[in-house]
Amino acid sequence: MTQSRRLSLVEAVTNVAVGYVLAVITQIVVFPWFGIHPSLGENLAIGSIFTGISLLRSYALRRLFERLR
Repeated sequence: MTQSRRLSLVEAVTNVAVGYVLAVITQIVVFPWFGIHPSLGENLAIGSIFTGISLLRSYALRRLFERLR
């Protein structure tokens, strides 16, 4: 059974949304260990940039693997 493009996108968005929350929490904890002290807004912005990239990557890879299948 193949996954539709829409379901691939829903899966990717859900995966990335959970990843975003984990990434921001990780940044808040880990950055200070390296002497980096961004504000909450900066952490959210940094997380947003990486989330956008991750969303595109996840969707593209899902579609690639569906095509190869």
